[in-house]
Amino acid sequence: MNLLKAFATISGLTFVSRILGLLRETLIASLFGAGLYTDAFNVAFRLPNLLRRLFAEGAFSQAFVPILSEYKNRRTPEETQTLINHVATLLGLAVFGITLLGVIGAPFLVQLTAGGFERDADKFALTIALTRITFPYIFFMAMVALAAGVLNTWSRFAVPAFTPILLNLSMIGMALFAAPYFAAPVKALAWGAFIGGLLQLGLQIPALSRLGLLPRFALYFKDPAVTRILKLMGPATLGVSVAQVSLVINTSFASHLPEGSISWLNYADRLMEFPSGILGVALGTILLPSLSKLNARRETGEFSATLDWGLRFALLLTLPAAAAIAVLGVPLIATLFHHGKFVDFDVLQTRQALLAYSIGLSGLILVKILAPAFYSRQDIRTPLKIALFTLCVTQAMNVIFIFFTSLAHAGLALSTGLAASLNALLLYHGLRKRNAYTPQPGWRAFSLKLFISVIVMAAVLWFAMGSETSWLVGGKLQQIARLAFVVIIGGATYFGVLFLLGFRPRDFRRRAVT
Repeated sequence: MNLLKAFATISGLTFVSRILGLLRETLIASLFGAGLYTDAFNVAFRLPNLLRRLFAEGAFSQAFVPILSEYKNRRTPEETQTLINHVATLLGLAVFGITLLGVIGAPFLVQLTAGGFERDADKFALTIALTRITFPYIFFMAMVALAAGVLNTWSRFAVPAFTPILLNLSMIGMALFAAPYFAAPVKALAWGAFIGGLLQLGLQIPALSRLGLLPRFALYFKDPAVTRILKLMGPATLGVSVAQVSLVINTSFASHLPEGSISWLNYADRLMEFPSGILGVALGTILLPSLSKLNARRETGEFSATLDWGLRFALLLTLPAAAAIAVLGVPLIATLFHHGKFVDFDVLQTRQALLAYSIGLSGLILVKILAPAFYSRQDIRTPLKIALFTLCVTQAMNVIFIFFTSLAHAGLALSTGLAASLNALLLYHGLRKRNAYTPQPGWRAFSLKLFISVIVMAAVLWFAMGSETSWLVGGKLQQIARLAFVVIIGGATYFGVLFLLGFRPRDFRRRAVT
């Protein structure tokens, strides 16, 4: 499969998922605003989301896929199936135990991650209840991550990319039709997350069955490949999830700020996840199997060229996205969230967080490409050291921005963005130092053309959007049509300038490794 085609498939489905995610957040903003209920749900759902990314989509996937690719290329189908059986059994049992502990220890977890909630007994109790409902989501998603790792290794990208759509549909349906039947309507969102996780797992089973790779229960502790995966997972837990760890710490900081701070950060983060998911997650998903196979074959030149393709393609799309988010902060937030209980003040506060986040968007996405390059080489220690260092830097910046500036919640977003950029820079330096990556010719001209195109696009967007206050009035359909017009004008400007400077889509075609 062509990597560009695979990217289009994954990013297209991710785009649909992110659209539904924004619709979900718009609905939540309208029904619950930015206050007690949304703060409680965001904290409750962030805990299982963190563990999902730490143990499932993060450390597990980065450790599992390279070794699975090695088995696929060097071992028999029977040995590969045995590996899948052993990994699935041990992962399922381990995550089930973690889920049980999370449900029982919910009060301690909420106290640890949002200690400021203890000042409000009702808010604290509600957050505990929501945590207990959402925590089983980690079990479902761990099994989904296992299935996705197998399917992606066999270049079946569509099903894993489609599954997040089911979560958004489930939460939207529960919010619309089930919320009135709960004493605390926000509990409908928690049950929506639970049901969504179950549906996602159910979708993977037929896809694995068609490949003849459906895992079977086989408890065996002495499989050497499983031991290797566990050794890689330990340090990778922090290495690939430093942003999520920082997010939880930020939540603790934000719980001591004015009410609504957590929600403003969450709404801004949702907008940031739109390009991050479409670009970073999609590229990381298609690159990890290819890089792992190239490393298994010891094709170092092709490894470097494939990574170079990923970096160029990421910057081609990430830089204009970051500039557009920075310029169109108020239009985006007003169009998506400004109605119901989400008032003008919430728009402006969310805009501050979004502007701060946008500074680190490129770094955040590049980490999703550079880190898999290390994991494909089964090098975990280097990203771990970098992650720990950037985590410390993030918290130092949090203290400075919160206590010595007036940035408040925006300071938490800024520290996250700057740390992501630092993380990407150090990962890049590490790959160069190990001769794992050598930039292909033409980077200077490529960068200059991108810079010119982004500057021209940003200027056009600034003039096309008009005054920010004009976006706080008017009908919703009028806002949507106006925003669509501005975005189309900006996109046409960017790609038009690129075309005039010599860029062509065929320049980014590249075959996936089979």
